[in-house]
Amino acid sequence: MDMEQAKQLFIDEARELLESMEQCLLDVESGAADVGEHIDAVFRAAHTIKGSAGIFGFDDIVAFTHNVETVLDKVRDQKLELSPQLLSLMLDCQSHMGHLVEAVAEPGAEVDKHTGALLLQQLLAVLQPATQPSPPQAEVGTESLPGLWQLKIRYGQDVFKDGMDPSSQLVYLQKLGQLSAVQLSAQFPPAADFDPENCYLQLDMQLQSTASKQDIEDVFEFIQDSSEVLIQAPAELKQKLQQLPMVDQPLGEVLLEAGAVTAKELEKALQTQQQEIRQDKSTVAVGQMLVQQGVLDPALLDVALHKQKSTEHKRPADLQFLKVEARKLDQLINLIGELVTAGAANQLLVQQRDDEKLSESFGVMTSLIEQIRDGTLGLRMVQIGDSFSRLKRIVRDVSKELGKEIQLEILGAETELDKSMVEKLSDPLMHIVRNALDHGIEAKELRLYQGKPAQGLLRLNAYHEAGAVVLEIQDDGQGLNAEKLRQKAIEKGLISAEQTLTEEECFKLIFAPGFSTASQVTNLSGRGVGMDVVKRNLEELRGQIFIESQLGKGTLFRIRLPLTLAIIDGFEVSVADTHFVVPLNMVQECIEFSADCQAEQAERRDYFNLRGEVLPFVRINDLFRLSSGNATERENILVVQYGHQRAGLVVDALHGELQAVIKPLHAVVKSARGLSGTTILGSGEVGFILDVPQLIDFAIQQESCVAHS
Repeated sequence: MDMEQAKQLFIDEARELLESMEQCLLDVESGAADVGEHIDAVFRAAHTIKGSAGIFGFDDIVAFTHNVETVLDKVRDQKLELSPQLLSLMLDCQSHMGHLVEAVAEPGAEVDKHTGALLLQQLLAVLQPATQPSPPQAEVGTESLPGLWQLKIRYGQDVFKDGMDPSSQLVYLQKLGQLSAVQLSAQFPPAADFDPENCYLQLDMQLQSTASKQDIEDVFEFIQDSSEVLIQAPAELKQKLQQLPMVDQPLGEVLLEAGAVTAKELEKALQTQQQEIRQDKSTVAVGQMLVQQGVLDPALLDVALHKQKSTEHKRPADLQFLKVEARKLDQLINLIGELVTAGAANQLLVQQRDDEKLSESFGVMTSLIEQIRDGTLGLRMVQIGDSFSRLKRIVRDVSKELGKEIQLEILGAETELDKSMVEKLSDPLMHIVRNALDHGIEAKELRLYQGKPAQGLLRLNAYHEAGAVVLEIQDDGQGLNAEKLRQKAIEKGLISAEQTLTEEECFKLIFAPGFSTASQVTNLSGRGVGMDVVKRNLEELRGQIFIESQLGKGTLFRIRLPLTLAIIDGFEVSVADTHFVVPLNMVQECIEFSADCQAEQAERRDYFNLRGEVLPFVRINDLFRLSSGNATERENILVVQYGHQRAGLVVDALHGELQAVIKPLHAVVKSARGLSGTTILGSGEVGFILDVPQLIDFAIQQESCVAHS
């Protein structure tokens, strides 16, 4: 790993920790969390960011974060009261830390130093009434005792090649305490094997510090895979172990809780123990293993064993996570897509052979391909709650800026959606929420005058419905005035005065570029940009947006999205020589369109009697202007449903189920309404994937145009 890779690792970790800090602080502010646990988590996140930044010499991050950490430490020790003002300050500090990290990621990015200086002054002012913060050289760890730590570092030969500088670690160690008895040595190989780019250094030293063992280990985080780092706790730690009550815990947990070992040291010992079990060797106890590895003093082990009640060591199975680049996952899904296409081609060949054993064998393979497909697509599924959580900060900041009291209610946060779609939903959700806060929910005084609660309600909800994901953003504000929206659109020349629109069409005028009903331009709205971005981004995701609103009651935005953008189960049909694929989760049934039915249809135009129920339908050949070659043959109706709406699609032939790999539309047909993509069929022909909701809307518009002409 070179220096750039290590730096990117720091940036990625810092971003995740900053998100965690923000989430915990917002949960505490809303009263929906245990204050002690969440402040501990915020403190640990800040501490980790500071430690990692120190290794790379990012002194501005270290200096600022150190003061944030000190304030959090005082809150943990109950020396400072966690007031609403202090919570707000911590959130502002978290934002500034984010800017400092982004400046590392993008060297050209500017950081507002004036804001940083003001925040630093506020932090120091908060600390004035409390005990003065200790300087970085003598940082106090709340779970550690002062003492003399013994450090032995045997650097790996690739340390220099990885871009690591041992001197930077020594510099940072001096911020944790006082170094002494530093002995530098080297294990040089024979002259013939000497490589000037290799590192042969060895360090033995003592560190007088109140830092915890984990803090010291973090200094060497980026060399631990290639080097040997041994840290022995001071004798004073024995007192802490002796003061612990008798516990019914595994020995490793006792030592970990006391700070005698770190999580990495314990994990290494357990792995070695498991390896010996697999090799049928005589198993050494975990405590003895830690002593043999040089990370635990035998005296500390004796005290820990005395404090531990006799109990069977049952170590729970760890949940292990592996980070994988999104690029690699996308490549895997593309390959599986090609496998699905190749499988469809082979299926046609198997059907032609009419070999029962071959068909059975191929059926097993097809089933396995489907399982691999579903499993791989599942890797890209993430909970929508991550996106909802990011909106908490927007709701908080915007409501404070507008002087409104707003309660945010989140439902269905566990609903899963394709990761690529979640990322592209970020902007649309942000614009809809800001619009609801600014235009939708009234000011506190007006709400009270109207008999509403002073606190407005903004509800975010997500759920699965008919093979799609539905997102709802609902407020209890003033609602949309359809007539006012229509008049504004006429003023701006978006529609003519003679044009008649339904109520929903009036509502959707807010998505027109440059459209705004705001009387004045503010930091949040009034320029007519934002909502048009919502519509454009959702169309790119093959999604739909519906608006329901009542004056004085509020507005509901309902977004429907496909579960995934990669591979779907489909139903193949054809009209003339053109093949179409309909998402299988929308298909309800297939019906023969007989001559009697057609006669009835001729009288009733585009409606069909389906077992006493009126079913509207559209002819695919008319909609896409295809010349049907089966005019004298029977036709079929494919009954589809999305949401609460049902319709029929009239097609020439039904070909059955298949797996369709979605490919983007070619530029030639990209503007065509009702198509969401293409796929390669088993025969090698191109099939068009129908966007059923958009197709029905398009058909309704076509009929409306004919009726008015």
